Amino acid sequence: MTTTPAAGPGHDPGTFREDWLEGLADAYARTVRRVPDTFGVVGRHAPRPGKVAVVIGGGSGHYPAFAGLVGPGLADAAAVGDVFASPSAEQVYRTARAADGGAGVLFSYGNYAGDVMHFGLAARRLAAEGTDVRTVLVTDDVASGPPPVAGQEVDPSRDRRGVAGDFFVFKVAGAAAERGDDLTAVARAAEHANAMTRTFGAAFAGCTLPGAGEPLFTVDAGTTELGMGIHGEPGLRTTRHLTAAELADALVDNLLQELPEPPAGNDGRVAVLLNGLGRTKYEEMFVVYRQVNRRLRAAGLRPHRPEVGEFVTSFDMAGVSLSVMLLDDELAALYDAPCDTPAFRSLPGEHTEAADLRPSAPAPAAAPSAATDAPATDAPAPATDAPATDAPATDLPATAALQAALDLIAAHEDELGRLDAVAGDGDHGIGIVRGLRAAVRAARAAEPGPSADPRSAGAALLAAGLALADASGGASGALYGTLLAETGAVLTRADGYSTALFADAADAAQRAVSQLGGARVGDKTMLDALDPFRAELHARAGEPLPGAWKAAAQSATRAAAATADLTPSRGRAARMGPLGHGHPDPGATSLALLLTATADHLDR
Repeated sequence: MTTTPAAGPGHDPGTFREDWLEGLADAYARTVRRVPDTFGVVGRHAPRPGKVAVVIGGGSGHYPAFAGLVGPGLADAAAVGDVFASPSAEQVYRTARAADGGAGVLFSYGNYAGDVMHFGLAARRLAAEGTDVRTVLVTDDVASGPPPVAGQEVDPSRDRRGVAGDFFVFKVAGAAAERGDDLTAVARAAEHANAMTRTFGAAFAGCTLPGAGEPLFTVDAGTTELGMGIHGEPGLRTTRHLTAAELADALVDNLLQELPEPPAGNDGRVAVLLNGLGRTKYEEMFVVYRQVNRRLRAAGLRPHRPEVGEFVTSFDMAGVSLSVMLLDDELAALYDAPCDTPAFRSLPGEHTEAADLRPSAPAPAAAPSAATDAPATDAPAPATDAPATDAPATDLPATAALQAALDLIAAHEDELGRLDAVAGDGDHGIGIVRGLRAAVRAARAAEPGPSADPRSAGAALLAAGLALADASGGASGALYGTLLAETGAVLTRADGYSTALFADAADAAQRAVSQLGGARVGDKTMLDALDPFRAELHARAGEPLPGAWKAAAQSATRAAAATADLTPSRGRAARMGPLGHGHPDPGATSLALLLTATADHLDR
């Protein structure tokens, strides 16, 4: 298989997402349009009153996933993050509002921590506004975790990743929504598709991100990495370079042993997708599919409308993946249903009615100005590192505390980056500083006063949490945003400040962060600093706030340092095994700094 790097145009990494989305909307204006002031696209057919909105999303670098799969019969909208990064909760929320036709929203996306957190935050906000939201995670990658156990409750943070099987799940969900199914039925169909889908992939060379001089990850020359993930996550094993037939055998062998029990009514039919990861030539993929087809048929399976092409890529990675979905009559009908998107069109089949290509209906009241038909011409305002302007001489309490936290964490930005680079991508310091700058600006605009009213501070923290999550992105941004927003929510219901009030707020924040991230105390996350802080505040509930907060912050600082003795068990760091042992967790460390800065502010 080809491994020679492909030459391409230079890209400005700072504007790459904006530039390619605008180009997509220009090229396929007949099908999609930009969601104004948002990194997302919505179909020209959406919103349609009374129709469930299927909203998908994920990072850039995976085209046609996700924006290329928006159109009648498939997804109604897609929110797009930076390269290999989840879209923020704010971007997901705006995109969903643009697609909502009043019948509810189905979120579907690959099972990655950042996506789970940011889509989860958006779902919370939509639900609070009265929109019915369901979520279906795609978990098809057999190389990324053990198989599901019958009757065992799934823990999403530990479950398998979503890769090229995204396409099958999105296609089934979109078709169910297009034919008029209600939200419960659309979600049920998508869940069934996911349960019947398995994927296994292989890579021959890594990928290089826009503006980067070196590959994000590499595969040793003359070898094949079996089971490598679409962000370069480690595979199951490394083998010698395989011929096309040997590669096909490896893909099929790893899938056959993982296929679920066939659904009732299955007669051997399987939807088959041989997916290119970005650099593999189509002719090469057809050579591989020749042997895949032979092997599947020899195993008693009947490929149904097989697809060979690029559906979920990894920028310019050299490699392929094989996805199989076991079909019953219902899944086959939904998979065969027509659709029309920039990257994939399906014509009406023998028993399929033509797609509904009626002109778009006007947006209902539930989906406000974001649903305009005018293409977005102004880029979304990027998060800036510039200091907030027009600041008052004296900030109100919430804004002042956030400013103090920003100042202290910014002074430790490099240290936090080094801690994160031990078992992560090294961007924690940069991301949290960027998020806190946005949080200060949002709080300053939202905190009306008076200074003695916790409801005013609560409103500021709610706004700050959303702004931080939007600007920071990633899992850390979502968790920090949730922490601030949940604290703010408790304060908005209070009549006066007290240590007991903030102890209750810390309880609410810990529950929300744990629920969103799936972590527990001891997993080497920010919870390991938050929990002792919470406990100390409760122990000092009857004491004045400044002294109690200072003691609690000291407990958090000691606990953050003690995370050096823990081994990560959540997120990307968990896959690195004992590599993170001996180093404090960056999230726990930055939280301790935030709490310490607030203690110093209260003590003035």
